[in-house]
Amino acid sequence: MEEQKDMSGMLEMMMQPAFCVKNGIITLVNQAASQLLIAPNTPIAALLGTEAEDYEAFESGCLCLTLELSGCPHHTSVTRMMGFDLFVIEQSEEQAELQAMALTALGLREPLSDIMAITDQLLPNIVNTDDPLTQARICQMNQRLNQLHRIVCNMTDAIHYASAVQPRMTCQDVCSVIEEIFDHAEELVTASGFRLTYSGPRDPIYCMVCAERLERAVYNMLSNSMKYAEAGTLIEAKLTHRGSKLYLSIQDNGSGIPSHLLGSVYNRFRRQPGIENHLNGLGLGMVLVRGTAAAHGGTVLIDQPAGSGTRITMSLAIRRCDNTTIRSNTLRVDYAGERDHGLLELSDVLPPEFYAKN
Repeated sequence: MEEQKDMSGMLEMMMQPAFCVKNGIITLVNQAASQLLIAPNTPIAALLGTEAEDYEAFESGCLCLTLELSGCPHHTSVTRMMGFDLFVIEQSEEQAELQAMALTALGLREPLSDIMAITDQLLPNIVNTDDPLTQARICQMNQRLNQLHRIVCNMTDAIHYASAVQPRMTCQDVCSVIEEIFDHAEELVTASGFRLTYSGPRDPIYCMVCAERLERAVYNMLSNSMKYAEAGTLIEAKLTHRGSKLYLSIQDNGSGIPSHLLGSVYNRFRRQPGIENHLNGLGLGMVLVRGTAAAHGGTVLIDQPAGSGTRITMSLAIRRCDNTTIRSNTLRVDYAGERDHGLLELSDVLPPEFYAKN
């Protein structure tokens, strides 16, 4: 009873819609959640839809899933505390913030693209210089341009990832898509001083996927691992098939995320304190990861297995399709401007010498 009073008091102090679940039943609801017609004594399964499977398997860490409330999807984080599961729902005001940020980024995208194109034209004339200082400055400039390009892309695209609008999906062998991403990523990760292993199913699994979103999600997950793990250590990636879902996990052996920050790790602009001074970005990476999972009917779980390091697991629903479906050859604008996606997405963690040439 005392625990329930403490939890009730904590809920009422929260501005975001929040509620508690115990034994599969909603027990406590704050005022903001009541306005979304969430009521006590309601089975949580009624709100989970296809994500009930991931919630039932949830044991520790922080799970990001999507609730269906009055026919509308709401991104929600779940943490376990004081014998309850605490559900915190993203507020609609945050969507407006993302929209404003996207409009600002659109204004930056064209001049930045022009600068990078001009740089591409100028650098071939000096890239072969024998002056080490000039070479180092060229590398640093290219890396900074890639970092800026990545930030602008994330600012522009975060609103699309956070919305309920489905991306363009095609029928593909998802195992081959993900394996190909890691094949390229391994070269970059290994060359930067880490060890990366990947394992996945050998047999093809055809389903509807957005390959571009999967690629950006993987690189953002890898970037987080490389930021917080020690150089030379192992980063382990696995793709497993259980039931109607695939589970892609990336685990490092770094210091991990403090338990009191787990509940807010999916919030935009949230960065782990004490390390911001030497890392770039706006903290939008997990917005892209959770948006990718949601678009594929899945969730994201961050936990610390065996009490060390951090593991990020993204689930993907296997939405069956006719495996004779042919992917469209329609030309699409490349968000990276036809540049190497790995060099762009990992520009915060790769050494400057990787950027000797664009």
